[in-house]
Amino acid sequence: MSLPPCPSVISVLIHPVSSAPSVSSPSTIALVHQQIVSCTRCRRLRTYCARVAREKKRAHADDEYWGRPVPGFGDPQARVLVLGLAPAAHGANRTGRVFTGDGSGDFLMRALFETGFASIPTSRRADDGLVLTDAYIAAAVRCAPPDNKPLPAEIAACRRHLDAEWAALPRVRVIVALGRIAFDAALALLARAASPVRPRPPFAHGAVCAPPGLPVLMASYHPSRQNTNTRRLTPDMLRTVFERARAELIG
Repeated sequence: MSLPPCPSVISVLIHPVSSAPSVSSPSTIALVHQQIVSCTRCRRLRTYCARVAREKKRAHADDEYWGRPVPGFGDPQARVLVLGLAPAAHGANRTGRVFTGDGSGDFLMRALFETGFASIPTSRRADDGLVLTDAYIAAAVRCAPPDNKPLPAEIAACRRHLDAEWAALPRVRVIVALGRIAFDAALALLARAASPVRPRPPFAHGAVCAPPGLPVLMASYHPSRQNTNTRRLTPDMLRTVFERARAELIG
């Protein structure tokens, strides 16, 4: 399902779509990452992540868990921003890298690999050699939430981190939002960067919104086990989303 271009009056932007050379650098991203990792704003999430890291999961009993907020990961020159929900308790909360160490990460990485954005089709460990090209992965919430359900106040508290990464990624032309919460976070990000997208597009897998002067916003179901095990989201469905993202970069 595709949506027509979204009418929107653009005012002041953090960064509009542009072919100008990027001013981002690894050091800029590194500074943002330091701020994310040191964040302690959400007591409930910090308590939960620390408890999970201490008690662990039997399958990972010998692992040293990360247990801290998880920054984004990828190419500082990325033109595609992939936005997820939050770290998984025994995935990124364990490995320290977003979408790494669980089935969701492997499912996503295969689609990115098959469309030329990832160097390998799996995402198992932070030191597995995975390199993203022209893509950067972030999340609406940076700490693993209980039952994968962050509170509205926790989503709001993490906006500053998404804004900071967005400002450090000035070449982004496409945002791929994985799931409704990420989709809403992306719309809120664009509203803060410029002005609200009107009319507000509904979330639907495969939906595409192209507000004037801003990156194209694309929606996908989240690659959670609940969606992939029931085949609500199939590998072909997710790959098609990133094929469309690739086409937007060429067009």
